[in-house]
Amino acid sequence: IMITFGLIQIILTLLCTTTISSLQCNHLPLQQRKVIENSLQLLDKMGEKFPQQCLREKMSFRFPEQVLKPRQKETVKLAIEEIFQHIFYIFSKNLTLAAWDGRALEQFQNGLYQQIEQLEACVIKKQTHYFRSKEANRLKLKKYFQKIDCFLKDKQHNLCSWEISRAEMRRCLQLIDKAIKKL
Repeated sequence: IMITFGLIQIILTLLCTTTISSLQCNHLPLQQRKVIENSLQLLDKMGEKFPQQCLREKMSFRFPEQVLKPRQKETVKLAIEEIFQHIFYIFSKNLTLAAWDGRALEQFQNGLYQQIEQLEACVIKKQTHYFRSKEANRLKLKKYFQKIDCFLKDKQHNLCSWEISRAEMRRCLQLIDKAIKKL
């Protein structure tokens, strides 16, 4: 009888956990919009207005918007997860010359990290079904973020390169927000 009772407790716990996590996943678009709104505020809070001296160094990175326009919601979620990972990576290194508010930067990084964790938990990775479009999207995103990374390296992570990258991440987050509204 004790074994049966213990088994019932385990099953109930698993059911509750699954229900709670599926509820969290159902509210993911709303939650992501809040995180993006917060991230945009933190990007603004991190630094001053865009420095005038950096205007002549502006660069067009050409975000691959088609990655956020596929027919399947799962593919969009995978792309968003990928984008958050890239942004997290870029904003986690060589920030010494950025001269940003450290606390806002840390909150920005934490928000991205939590969102990545949540997306990983929610996104169903049916490799065969989404494989082709996911792989093509991954390559497009990788190229896009490599351009930004190379730009930062070429400019030796100077103030202007960080400010231009910060402006580009703002644009990127706004595009994600637009895509989430359509989900």
